[in-house]
Formats: sequence, structure tokens, C-alpha cells
Amino acid sequence: MNKSNKVFFLKVFIHFAAILPLYNLYFLAFADGLGADPVEAVIHFTGIGSLNLLLITLCVSPLAKMLKQGELLKTRRLLGLYAFTYAMLHLFNFLAFEVQFDGALFIGEIIERPYITVGMVAFILLSALAITSVHALKRRMGKSWQRLHNVSYLLILLVTIHFYWSVKSDLSAPLFYFFLCFVLLFFRYQKLKRLFFSLFTRSSFR
Repeated sequence: MNKSNKVFFLKVFIHFAAILPLYNLYFLAFADGLGADPVEAVIHFTGIGSLNLLLITLCVSPLAKMLKQGELLKTRRLLGLYAFTYAMLHLFNFLAFEVQFDGALFIGEIIERPYITVGMVAFILLSALAITSVHALKRRMGKSWQRLHNVSYLLILLVTIHFYWSVKSDLSAPLFYFFLCFVLLFFRYQKLKRLFFSLFTRSSFR
């Protein structure tokens, strides 16, 4: 199987793996099959789904390097867009079921609840990454595109913090996600070190 076919079938797999769980989730929600608190179940599923997809997206580069399969890099954009889709549904579910599209209440929640504040910052950053993933915009932005997409390292931390602060009792799951997050960032230690040094240097000369 040539590389283009591998990428094609891998992308088909990603489509099915991302869409089918959503179909099953909303089917169960309408069929009253999500237990005593279906709203919480839907909001949690879409939120954790977005976090999982962001982590998988960060796994692609190290895996491509270790396995010497450069074609894997062609799946990052698709994974990132599905992470954005899950995040958008996560936000929509919260707006629809928790605050019932009450704008004033929603703004109040953002101001008063730190985990929602962090979540909204993360969603804005993820939206910027999703919008600028379009190939035409990528070409027009040039080097600034890569600088913007380096925000993904901050983004994964913000989403994990959002999850951690939203949990009220058992913290084992968010702590596990923190562990995964730091492991994936460790693989980029040299790059993050260069980015931090570059940012520090620029700020020092202003």
C-alpha cells in the first residue's frame, strides 16, 4: 500500500472514529438512555472528547518521528478540526441546556466561574487555530502561521486545567490527563525551550 492510500484510509478511520461516538451520544440522549443526568453526560462527553482529540493530535509528530512515517503528519489538521468540533458542541450543549441561551447569565458564568473563564479562553484559541488551518490562510500568513499554531501547547494546558477545575470530587481522571499532557510536552522540550527563549528575548528588547 502506497503512502497516499495509507493516509486516505487513516483519514477515513478518523472520520468514523470521531463521528460515530457523537451519533451514539445524541441517539442515546434522545432515547433517554444516558442515565439520571443526560445533560451532564452530553456536556462531559463532548468536552473530554475534545481533550482526547487534542492529545492525539499532539501524539502525531512524535509517532511520525519514531516510526519514520512522515505521512502521519497529514492527519493533524483533521484531528484538530474534530477537536474543535467536539469543543464547539461542548459549548453549544452548555449554552442550550445549562444557561438556555441566556447571554447575560452566560457572561456572568464566565466572570464568576474560573473553570468556565479558562474554558472560554481555550475555545477562542482553538477557534483561531481551526480557522487558520485553511490552506489558503496558511499560505497568506506565512511564518506567522507557525507562531500562532505554537499556541496549541498552551491550549492543551488550558483545556486540562478547565477539566481539573470542573471536577468536584474524584480528581484521578484530570490528574491522569495532566500526566499525559506533560509527557507529550516533554517530547517537545527543546522546541518549547527555544520558543520561551525567543519570547523572552523579544520582550527584553522592547
